[in-house]
Amino acid sequence: MLRSGRNLQILSKNLVRENLRLLSSTPQPAPKDVTKKPATEKKLDKKPVKSSSFVMNLFLGSTNTSQVFPYPDALTADQKETLQLLVDPTHKFFAEVNDAALNDREASVPEATTQGLRELGAFGLQAPTEYDGVGLNNTQYARLVEIVGGFDLAVGIFLGAHQSIGFKGITLFGNEEQKKKYLPRVATGEAFAAFCLTEPSSGSDANSIRSRAVLSPDGKHFILNGSKIWISNGGFAEIMTVFAQTPVTDPVTGETKDKVTAFIVERSFGGVTSGPPEKKMGIKCSNTAEVYYDNVPIPVENVLGGVGQGFKVAMNILNNGRFGMAAALSGTMKSSTKAAIQHATARVQFGRRIDSYGTIQEKLARMAMLHYVTESMAYMISSNMDKGSTDFQLEAAISKVFASEAAWTVTDEAIQILGGNGFMTANGLEKVLRDLRIFRIFEGTNDILRLFVALTGLQFAGGHLRQLQKALKSGNVGVILGEAAKRAKRTVGFSQTNSLAEVHPKLALQGQLTSKAVEGFGITVESLLVKYGKGILDEQFLLNRVASAAIDIYSNVVVLSRATRALNMNIPSASHEEMIARVWCNEALDRIQLNLTAVKSQSQLSNFTTMSQIAKEMCENGGLIQQNPLGI
Repeated sequence: MLRSGRNLQILSKNLVRENLRLLSSTPQPAPKDVTKKPATEKKLDKKPVKSSSFVMNLFLGSTNTSQVFPYPDALTADQKETLQLLVDPTHKFFAEVNDAALNDREASVPEATTQGLRELGAFGLQAPTEYDGVGLNNTQYARLVEIVGGFDLAVGIFLGAHQSIGFKGITLFGNEEQKKKYLPRVATGEAFAAFCLTEPSSGSDANSIRSRAVLSPDGKHFILNGSKIWISNGGFAEIMTVFAQTPVTDPVTGETKDKVTAFIVERSFGGVTSGPPEKKMGIKCSNTAEVYYDNVPIPVENVLGGVGQGFKVAMNILNNGRFGMAAALSGTMKSSTKAAIQHATARVQFGRRIDSYGTIQEKLARMAMLHYVTESMAYMISSNMDKGSTDFQLEAAISKVFASEAAWTVTDEAIQILGGNGFMTANGLEKVLRDLRIFRIFEGTNDILRLFVALTGLQFAGGHLRQLQKALKSGNVGVILGEAAKRAKRTVGFSQTNSLAEVHPKLALQGQLTSKAVEGFGITVESLLVKYGKGILDEQFLLNRVASAAIDIYSNVVVLSRATRALNMNIPSASHEEMIARVWCNEALDRIQLNLTAVKSQSQLSNFTTMSQIAKEMCENGGLIQQNPLGI
């Protein structure tokens, strides 16, 4: 379900670091699927590869609509029937049995609630049925996660730390013996799992992990020593996916280097202990603790995914689960919005219900739009994954950033609409806000993920640009003429192949303007690469605005696709969805223009330089520099 805390932040940061390293050498194409091979092993002279990712192609100024139109639906009739059988009891359990306020006060999940979750099959939703799991696909899973997110995010993290990351690596990389041994125990909730990566010394750089595992003299065990911090379920997990440095010898050169390896570690191996539960702002019933490893003997059979392949294992776990955050937080937004509407339609001030005032109406409309975008992203990505797509890492990162910020805004506005009532603990919104704060931090901070989106896209565009440069040098007439034709069309105002023809006629204007924004985005990316070269790595003011524009363009395409489907099918909410899509796109287009203008505006560039200097002076001073106006 939801993935847990700080321990995932390393991975996205590490991929950004690798992109920085690669870009600093020369612009490179992004891999079709970064989960297939660690970035450290990418050769710099590889030719640009094609990608079906909409966001990746966005950086070339072109549209690839294969994953966005028509709005995907991966469920068969049988899968929908199965899902319906699970939705009702799950909703009933969280509405009537689980007590979110009690969980928060006690900072734990009662055993009776845990047992109820076991009976629902909640601990093994995506584990294969042959290993006693429920066997849901990503879209089915997203729908159940949405329900949990609408009631109790902290319990969601308890569940998600167990299955979305805790034993996900066994599902993805485990051999048959490993799956048979461990999956039935964790899928049924007999034993709990945890994902153990973060350490006191390792923040952005996964290579700085100090936990170390070396082969025993008899070659039968790896001996693990080290510690991990902020591990969700760390206080009681019996089965852990642990990452540690191991010596790896290159068979060709004979050189030995440390590489990260993933291990399946049982607490019963001995030498595994945990610290006391951490005290946190929110998600209090989710156990978070340090875990220590003192000469833990790990059978060589428990290496997961191969010695030295830990980075690949971790990245696959991330890319296969991140969409669930958007699904869960769309459920949170739905609940917060409902609470706001119930209050707004009952509260009377100055002789009128407050929902009749424009200020409240604007808040509610924006809450609806943010929810619509988030929900649309979640199910678009999950459906594409179920159809076999492997090109979704940028879309998944965007969905995490967007969902975590949107849910915070929606819940904060709901509290504002409720006024003093929203600030009180009785209605539960203050708990939701506390629980939400971690979502902009974990699984890669939103700041890191914005850089990840920008740098991965720039790497892809850089490979394309380098190919064009080679064509110019070699005199490849076909490539040169093709590029010249595209640029000539841009100059006279004709779109290349960017018309979003699939958009419903009622939203045609928004489709056309979004298509033009795609072209403008591509031109901006190319100009940045030409102007800054490898120096773009140090221009984070610019990278952040590139990422924000990319997020807005993707959000436009997602809502246009979903609203188009609603209009084509003439579903009851079609006209309502059309209004949401129109307003959202119109406002997003303004933001896109502002961000793309900012990266080349002299006044904005001057402001960025000045802000950098302000921050440097503050840090040198150890705090704010200006004196109190009273001078005392």
